[in-house]
Amino acid sequence: MTDSADLELAHRLADQADAIARRYFSTATIESRTKRDGSLVTDADREIETVLRSFIHQVYPGDAFIGEEFGAHGRGRRRWIIDAIDGTASFLAGEPEWSTLIAVEEDGRITLGMVSAPALGRRWWARPKSGSWTGPCPSNSAATAHRLTLTEGGSAQNAAIGIWPPPSRLNHQERVVAARLARGVSQVRPQLDWTAADPTASAPRKPSAGSGTCHGALLVATGQLDAFLLLGAGPWDIAPLIPIVQEAGGTFSDLTGQYRTDTGAALFARPGLHQPLLDIAVTAN
Repeated sequence: MTDSADLELAHRLADQADAIARRYFSTATIESRTKRDGSLVTDADREIETVLRSFIHQVYPGDAFIGEEFGAHGRGRRRWIIDAIDGTASFLAGEPEWSTLIAVEEDGRITLGMVSAPALGRRWWARPKSGSWTGPCPSNSAATAHRLTLTEGGSAQNAAIGIWPPPSRLNHQERVVAARLARGVSQVRPQLDWTAADPTASAPRKPSAGSGTCHGALLVATGQLDAFLLLGAGPWDIAPLIPIVQEAGGTFSDLTGQYRTDTGAALFARPGLHQPLLDIAVTAN
């Protein structure tokens, strides 16, 4: 199998996910349930993950799979990582900032990342040493794709960053990290008291709301933010964004500075800002 074959399959998977998600999104009401971790899940999440897992198994029966809703299936050096609907709250609210996230991991490294946001009509993808790209969805070979490129510049103190999720969904240590980073930079999206954990507070809008994207890391890849800190996340929330940000010229690590997707934390940043922002986030003031 080749990288181009994986990319072609990822587009086909995204087209399938888009079609299923649009069918649910077009209905007057979408039923949801609350999972044990407090997050929401819909029938669209479950159907998309099931369909994509089945299709991948048909094409690459030896590949492993992990999804947010049904967990891990199979073992092997290659693994597909899927988040069927990232941004379920937006999906349920009829807002366009939701997507399907797709990644391929080989020997612990992410070799393909894709984000497909059908309500925005936009898709982003990347492979190592092949650039980071955005184009319309569903996939159309005749459509022009545009390459994403970031420039180095600025200081950590003058940076504009995004942090997600809000404090009420973070544990104490995660709030400490978020508050440190928020204090050390110029602008934070959303503007919150990151030390407070008031479960009755109104839900803030996520950093990507109204941006034309659907994930905070895409705000970095498209040059709309200098950095994005994601906390309490699963590998399906992180892995697909790694090559998209890195191939645009940005950087990624967990809070220990390692290339890992299983520690629940991810810092994506414009070139030149990653280590200074990481130092702020993990160093007590």
